[in-house]
Amino acid sequence: MGVEVSRLSNGLTVATETLPSIESVALGVWVKSGARNERDDEHGMAHLLEHMAFKGTSRRSAFQIATDIENVGGEINAATSVETTSYYARVLSDDVPLATDILADILTDSNFDAGELEREQHVILQEIGAAHDTPDDIVFDRFTETAFRHQTIGRSILGTPETVQSFTSAQLHSFIERQYGAERMVVVAAGDVRHDKFVRDVEARLGSFRSKVETPLPTYAQYVGGDFREDRDLMDAQIILGFEGRAYHVRDFYASQVLSMILGGGMSSRLFQEVREKRGLCYSVYAFHWGFSDTGVFGVHSATGQTDVSELIPVIVGELQKVGESISQEELDRARAQYRAGLIMSAESASSRASQIARQLLLFGRPIGKDELMERLGALTTARLTDLSARLFSTTPTIAAVGPVGSLAAYETIRDALPGSETSLRRMAV
Repeated sequence: MGVEVSRLSNGLTVATETLPSIESVALGVWVKSGARNERDDEHGMAHLLEHMAFKGTSRRSAFQIATDIENVGGEINAATSVETTSYYARVLSDDVPLATDILADILTDSNFDAGELEREQHVILQEIGAAHDTPDDIVFDRFTETAFRHQTIGRSILGTPETVQSFTSAQLHSFIERQYGAERMVVVAAGDVRHDKFVRDVEARLGSFRSKVETPLPTYAQYVGGDFREDRDLMDAQIILGFEGRAYHVRDFYASQVLSMILGGGMSSRLFQEVREKRGLCYSVYAFHWGFSDTGVFGVHSATGQTDVSELIPVIVGELQKVGESISQEELDRARAQYRAGLIMSAESASSRASQIARQLLLFGRPIGKDELMERLGALTTARLTDLSARLFSTTPTIAAVGPVGSLAAYETIRDALPGSETSLRRMAV
C-alpha cells in the first residue's frame, strides 16, 4: 500500500505505512526544532525539554504517564538531535489511541513542575559528566565544535552545567511556544495501523495545535574546520579527521554516503583492511557522513594506542589519497548492495520505518520510496565518486583528538599532506 499522507487544517502532516506481519505500531511526533534552534542563552534547552516532557501534565503525573503506557505493555521515549526533536511510542495496534493521547498530552499540556525540573537538571548534569568521561563520545562533540566554531550547529546537544542549571519552567514554556508549530511537525505511524482511523485520532488531539510559529529558522551554517587536541592519560587515543560534507538536498549527498561505505563502512572497506587487518594499527576505524539541511561533515574516526598514533594518520591520509585516484566497480557495487540491504532491513522494523518516513517528510516534504532511492544510487559511477573524493578531501580539515595524542603530527603537517595540497604525501610517510 505504501505511505499514505494527510494534512490537517492547521498544517500538521500525518503519515502512516501499514507493514504486513507486524502486529505492533511505532508512532511518534517529530518536530523540526532541535539543538540548532536554541538561542545563545538556551544551550541545552531542547534536550532538557525532551526530558521534561514526561514529567507530568494537568491530567497525568510523571508516574501515570509511565504506568499508562506500560500497563498495556508499551514503550515511550524521546530524542533530541541537531535539527529535530522526536517523541515516540510503540504499542500493540489496539492501544494506538492511548499512545496518541499521551503523546499529544505531553506536547500540549506539560506543566514543567519546578521540583521535577530541578531533579531533571541534576540528571542531565550527570549525563554531561558521563559524556566527558567517555572519550569516544566527547571526541565527537569536540569535532563538531571545531568544524562549526561558535555556531549552534556545532554545540553539544546536552548543553553546559551553567546553562542547564539556569533554565526555568517559564523558559521551557516559552521555547515550546516559539519553536513548536504544526507546520513544522509530522506525526507518523508504521505497523498494524489504519490510516483513516489514525488521522481521526490525531485530529481529535492535535487538530487545534498552533499552526505557525514566528521564530526564524537557524542561520546558514559555515563549515570552518580546525584543530582540537586534549592530551589525557588514557589507554586509547580517539582521533577524528574530517572535512566539509554535503547537505541532504544536494546532488552529492547519496554519493557521499556511498563513499563513506567504500572508505570505511565495513570489514571489507579500504580503511578496515589497510589500517586494521594489514597493519594492526587500531581496533576501530570507520568513515561516516552526516548530512544536515544546509551542510554536512565527512569524517574518519579511529581509536588506537599511544605507540601507534604517529603511524596511524599517515596511513589514513594515504587511503584518502588513493580513493580520489581510483575506485573499482566491484567496490561501488558492494556499497550499493550494503545500502539496499540496509533499506530493506530497516523496513522490517516499525520504529526504524516510522523514523525514516518522518525525516523524509521534514526534509523533503514527501516520503521517498525505496525504488527512487535505488535509482539515485544506480546513477552513481566510479568516476563520479573519485571526483567527489578529490573535492571532499581537499577542503579545510577538522582534527579532534582526545587521549595520549602527544605524538600526533601537527595540524599543518596533516593538512599539507592531504589530496589537493601542493606538498607531497611522502612528507608524512612513517
